[in-house]
Amino acid sequence: MQITLKLYALLGKYLPPEAKKNEVALDMEEGTTAADVLRRYSVPEEMCHLVLINGSFVPPGARDSATLQEGDALAVWPPVAGG
Repeated sequence: MQITLKLYALLGKYLPPEAKKNEVALDMEEGTTAADVLRRYSVPEEMCHLVLINGSFVPPGARDSATLQEGDALAVWPPVAGG
């Protein structure tokens, strides 16, 4: 199945070289979870503050069970600080 991985801000460095801007289309096996994808690309768990599948929030405790489907978009943002 094909999904889209989008990594924002500092996380963009974890995308493979063929990525365009902040996203890449990936071929993944059926049953792949959000956490599987992030581990595959060595994205540190503590840097995955906001994780969305098709715009729906996936809390940290659900990322190992949030199964992706054909055409899904997995988007991830790091923690943000400001002042």
